[in-house]
Amino acid sequence: MHVSRSALFILVGIFCASGAWYAFQKTGGYPEVATFSRHTASFETISEELESIAKKKGAVYAYEVLKRVPLPPGTDLHLLGHVVGNVLYQQKGPAGMTFCTQDFRNACSHSIVVSAFQEKGDAALPEIREACKKAPGGSGAYLMCYHGLGHGILAYADYDLPKTIALCKKTGTAAFHDGEYHQCVGGAIMELMGTGGHAAKKLDEARKRYLTKPLAPCFESFMPREVRSSCLIYLTPQIWSDVGMDRGNPDMALLPQAFRVCKTIPVSETHLRDACFGGFGKEFPGIVNNRDSRNINQLPEEAMVTMSQWCSVAGVRDGERYCIQAILKFLFWGGENDPALSFRFCRVIPDQEQKNDCYSQLAIEIQQYIKGPQQSGLCAQLPSRYRCYER
Repeated sequence: MHVSRSALFILVGIFCASGAWYAFQKTGGYPEVATFSRHTASFETISEELESIAKKKGAVYAYEVLKRVPLPPGTDLHLLGHVVGNVLYQQKGPAGMTFCTQDFRNACSHSIVVSAFQEKGDAALPEIREACKKAPGGSGAYLMCYHGLGHGILAYADYDLPKTIALCKKTGTAAFHDGEYHQCVGGAIMELMGTGGHAAKKLDEARKRYLTKPLAPCFESFMPREVRSSCLIYLTPQIWSDVGMDRGNPDMALLPQAFRVCKTIPVSETHLRDACFGGFGKEFPGIVNNRDSRNINQLPEEAMVTMSQWCSVAGVRDGERYCIQAILKFLFWGGENDPALSFRFCRVIPDQEQKNDCYSQLAIEIQQYIKGPQQSGLCAQLPSRYRCYER
C-alpha cells in the first residue's frame, strides 16, 4: 500500500500528539514528574530537585509535583513537604499560609510558622498565632500548627531542650488549655528523633546529651510534669532504638522488648502509659504504608489487621487499648482523612476488646472534629452501643 509523504507526516504527527497527550495524562500536567520516574533517588537528591522546581516555578507548583511523583518506599513525605514550604515562606512570607493545604501531614503550615520563628524569634509569636488560625484543615489544624513550630524552636534554640520548653510555654493560651504549649513540646521531641538535615551534627550531640537512659528526657527534672505525656508519645523511635530496632525498617520481632519499657511506667500514671503505648500505635500506619501518606485512604485491610496484631504484643490490656486508639487517631487525623478509613479499621479488627476500643475512640473523634450534618451521618454509622452524643 502506497502512503503519500503528506499522509505519512500526518500519521507521525498524530502519533507524536498521542504520545504527548499520554505523557501529559500520566504526569498530571506536571512534566517534572517524569524526571522522578526515571530513577530511584536518595532523599537528598529528591529534596534538592523539589527545591529547584519550587524556586523556578513557585512552591505551590512544586507541591503539585510532590503529590504525583513516584518515591522510594519509606521516603519521608512530611519532610519533603517542609523543603517546599521553606521556599514558599521565602516567596510569600507569613501570607503563604493561605496557599497551604493539609497534604503531607500539614507540612506546609508547619514550614510557614517555623520559618517565621527562625527569622524573628519569639517576637514572631503574635504573627504566628494569627497564621496558625488560618492553617488549612479542620478544628485540629490550629494546634497541629504549633506542633510544627516545636520542630523549629528546637533548632532555633540550638537544640537546647530546657530553653526550647521555656519558649514553647510562651505559646500556651487559656482558650486552648495550653494545647499550643503541649503540641510545641511534642514537636520539639519529634525533631530530636529526626534526621537533622544540615544540623545533623548538632542533633547527634543533643541526643547524646538528653537520651541517656530509657524514657529520657521525658522524666528529667527540666521536663515539666504537665508536658511529659507530650514528650512520651513522640519518644517511640528512641525506645525502639534502645532495644535494637532500626528506626527506618524496624524488626517487629523486637516489639515485646520495646513494649516492656512502657510497662515500667506505674499503672496509676494512666496518661503517661497512654502516651507511651500510644506512641507505638502512632508509628504503625506509617510502617505498613511505606511512610507514604498520599494513599493512606486506600490502606489494605490486611495491613490494618497486622497493626492490631502488633498492638496485641503489648501484653497488657491498657497497653493494647492505648495502642489501638492511637492508630485510630492517626487514621482519622482530625477528620482530614476519609472517615471510611477509620470505620474499616474498626470493622476488620479480629479481637472484640480491641474492636470496642476502636469504635469508642472513633465516637470521640467524630464528636470532637466533625460538626453539623456530617457528624450526624457518621454517628449513625457507628454500631448502636457506640453511638456518639451529637453536638
